[in-house]
Amino acid sequence: MPSGFVIRKNQYYDSVFLMSVNKHLSDEKGIQQTAVLMGSDGNKKLLAEIGFENAQISSAQANDLVVAVVADTDSIVKDVLGKLDSFLQGAGEGVAVSDIRTLQEGLLTKPNANLAVISVPGEYAAREAQGALEKGLHVFLFSDNVSLDDELKLKKYAHEKGLLVMGPDCGTSIIHGVGIGFANSVRRGSIGVVGPSGTGLQEFTVQIHNAGQGISHALGTGSHDLSDKIEGLTTFSALETLEEDPQTKVIALICKPPGSKTLKKLVERFKTSTKPVVACFLGIDKTLEGEGKIFQRTETIDEAVKCTIHALNPEENLSRNDFSKDKKLITQEKLGRAPQQKYLRGIFAGGTFCYQSQQILKAAGISIYSNAPLEKKLQLNHPSHSQENTIVDMGDDYFMQGRPHPMINGLERKKRILQESEDLEMSVLLLDFILGYNSSMDPVGEVLDAILEAKEQARGRDGYLSVVASMCGTEDDLQDVRIQTQMLKDAGVIVFNSNAQATYFCRELLL
Repeated sequence: MPSGFVIRKNQYYDSVFLMSVNKHLSDEKGIQQTAVLMGSDGNKKLLAEIGFENAQISSAQANDLVVAVVADTDSIVKDVLGKLDSFLQGAGEGVAVSDIRTLQEGLLTKPNANLAVISVPGEYAAREAQGALEKGLHVFLFSDNVSLDDELKLKKYAHEKGLLVMGPDCGTSIIHGVGIGFANSVRRGSIGVVGPSGTGLQEFTVQIHNAGQGISHALGTGSHDLSDKIEGLTTFSALETLEEDPQTKVIALICKPPGSKTLKKLVERFKTSTKPVVACFLGIDKTLEGEGKIFQRTETIDEAVKCTIHALNPEENLSRNDFSKDKKLITQEKLGRAPQQKYLRGIFAGGTFCYQSQQILKAAGISIYSNAPLEKKLQLNHPSHSQENTIVDMGDDYFMQGRPHPMINGLERKKRILQESEDLEMSVLLLDFILGYNSSMDPVGEVLDAILEAKEQARGRDGYLSVVASMCGTEDDLQDVRIQTQMLKDAGVIVFNSNAQATYFCRELLL
């Protein structure tokens, strides 16, 4: 397939901006694949893996911009690369222009700043974070691909100085009502939450908001913080911060299984908490010491929301419009299936949702294959090819090589939906949609045509495809959650307000 690339010497952009440029490129008609990256060693390896490897790219430096495209025709490749400047300008429209290039210059402009947000290639992120910590700044480290050794060094140093390192690979935080990274517009209140999961924090804060309560702070820790290598250094600091915060009345923790040693330390820490603690440990099926006495333990984010609100106000019982067990609707969805239709395919933007859905279905005796499986034996043979019941995390590094996150651009999810629609055995398609800051302004619109085509293909084979989705958003998010939800419903999609509810409904469709 025709391809081409352009290298711009000494033209540096951060990764968030490049994700936006990549989205503009990939939206062009006839484009099959794009990569918009700085020429770091790690990024050059990613380019090589997708077929771009030659002397020019090999000689690119970390401050050089590399743009590569694969398209239907040579003329499309030439046209798109020729319009690169307009794409760069378009991605920056509405963004204030700044000539600040270093942390020191930034501090001269904002001498009272106490937080640095870092989004640079992983091999340089630790150095920048260390510099910020030495200046007495807390750090939100969006960058991934930082070594565990560097992460441990940064967090030990931060702990000694009484600072927080949120990250690396930190997708979400909300501090004093200000969202950082991927975050939703939620009201302020008395509930504080900590967690390594960006989408987990988003859904928890959204549900708290939609239930009429508010968030004091939501502190992301980075995806590796609860490993036994890092031992929860940021998590423990965040718990202490929320405990000392006068606005926070209840503390919640949302996470996948911590390392065994770290889990024991967490339970011990809960014993000394002066505030009620609710801990959602996704994927842990054993009873933990002290649960129900020194802390409330839940297995889903929905349960964590309910328990947290109850801890804040024991007289308030959260009610839900839950039709996941609506027998009439379930029966209706099963009608019209062809005999061979029996498997579920989940295509997720949120890694925590991928994990939580597997957990719910596993509890019902349904085995789920995944690129991020609960059990190693259920690892997909290849991330790009489903087998039997499959749920895929499209935010995994494999799918993001040279591409924006699926919450920013749904093109790869759209392709996967169309790919799955060719499978005669698929009966249920499960999706998630996540609104908020830095997410796509039209996440439903980006994949709607693929959903309609998938349903039409099933009908053309004398079958029926159930499409089920969860919507994570508030009425204050820029994307307009009502419009996004209605677009799905008009396409025949069954929409739930949480990933857990959507998965429970799918469970009934499979049993």
